Amino acid sequence: MTLDELVPKLFPAGHDIARGPHGTISGKAQIAEGQPVAVLGVIEQTPVGIDNAILLSTQVLDLIGKGEKIPLIMLVDSSSQNMARRDEMLGLNEYLSHLYKCLFLAVKQGHLTVGILYGKAAAGAFIATCLSMQVLVAVDGAEPSVMDLTSIASVTKLPLDKLEEMAKSTPVFAPGIDHLAVTGAITETWDESKPLADRLTDLLRTKPGLPDRRDQIGVERKGRLMAASVAERIAQEAQANG
Repeated sequence: MTLDELVPKLFPAGHDIARGPHGTISGKAQIAEGQPVAVLGVIEQTPVGIDNAILLSTQVLDLIGKGEKIPLIMLVDSSSQNMARRDEMLGLNEYLSHLYKCLFLAVKQGHLTVGILYGKAAAGAFIATCLSMQVLVAVDGAEPSVMDLTSIASVTKLPLDKLEEMAKSTPVFAPGIDHLAVTGAITETWDESKPLADRLTDLLRTKPGLPDRRDQIGVERKGRLMAASVAERIAQEAQANG
């Protein structure tokens, strides 16, 4: 699905979303009953680099500064982080971290943040945009991955066929909507059997803010069995030891 197909389906009540520099979009839209939402995004498989990361961060901070406690929707179709020498030498990891921190601050200031992945996203781009939102929706046809199996094989020096076998029973090894959904990383998957605007409205009405429940969702879906218990134990020990 393209951006021009997606936006009218999400916001039939109207929007002023516009394309910006470095493969970004921004603007406002309305959902049911005229509720406003802020919309940002990375589009057209643009890699996330220092230029669009700092632009998106600034837009998030501007929204927070206005004091409007409205939901923040991020539309994502990105390839990966920008694998360019310039970006790496200027500290791309810090720019991606800054974007995450801005999105987390938005949550702490009362904004519900929702990522809608309608195209591709991988590696640093996936982490700094999709996984930095409270709720992540994958539209049918999206192609998410933290790291593809070929890259994992290169980093871990494990044979690709062994990783492919492991991925059958351990979803964290595998890319794709289904695998990331059972780990809890993807909260909901949407096809067009129900109007997308209705699904977005329902999601904004029913999804709570903090705390982050993705580790618990992973347990419920039997795709990530240990994360919730480990996180709970760490929290308990931190509290006990002041």
